[in-house]
Amino acid sequence: MIKLVEQENEFDRELLLKSLSGRKMLAYLKAYGTGYDFCRFYRISDENGKGFMFMINSTLIICADENLQDTKEINLFVSMNLPFRIEGSQHILRNIKIPEHYQQLNRTIFELIPDDNPLESIEEFVDFNPNLPDVYKILSEGFPNIADFSLWYTDTSHRCRHGISRTFTYRNSTTASAIFNIENVVLIGQVATTESARGRGYAREFLKWLAGFFNGLGKKSYLMALDIRVSFYREIGFREVEHETVLERIDVEKESLMKGKLTNEQ
Repeated sequence: MIKLVEQENEFDRELLLKSLSGRKMLAYLKAYGTGYDFCRFYRISDENGKGFMFMINSTLIICADENLQDTKEINLFVSMNLPFRIEGSQHILRNIKIPEHYQQLNRTIFELIPDDNPLESIEEFVDFNPNLPDVYKILSEGFPNIADFSLWYTDTSHRCRHGISRTFTYRNSTTASAIFNIENVVLIGQVATTESARGRGYAREFLKWLAGFFNGLGKKSYLMALDIRVSFYREIGFREVEHETVLERIDVEKESLMKGKLTNEQ
């Protein structure tokens, strides 16, 4: 059964805290609550298990316990809504009947591992409160198909104001964001460098600094990488903790071939 969630007390916080997908759901719940049409939450259940689904714009995130196995209604939901991306609990995704025009992508979750290099030499070039239009300019060079500025700015500024997210830039050329910070777990995403500054090692230096920065605050930080960037994060020395698949549509022109050119949080 799928039921629209209208009250925050309907969520099982303990279940959601078990995965990055669930924590992402909690972050958006904290930022927006349950009253927005573009950000909808659903409770899913069968006779054995339960879980939650979350639709933000055109991305569907699923978080369910292992006992939930009946995906008939989820399949119907997907066929009716045709989200651009579907991600989350792998045992659910494996049982989804993949609609036409979807592809499976491999994604690796890395834990950011700090090294012994001093943070101060990097930190002097880090902007902790960058101008968001400048951040978008960097991202637009790394993600040619990023959402239009008004949509990105509205969502990003809202989440930052509510303490859910935080953006950083390094040497005015590289950017990364803490997509969420939920109970000492941080998800890093939207990593990009301007074309003119690539090849200088800025992303490597900056990500190592982020690893040390959050480690110093007593937090574990993670990022998600599609196959095209996995070797880069291995070379940096980040630890692979999980491999998963996500489903994406291939029939949406503006989001198709270039999607995933650089690592995004989604």
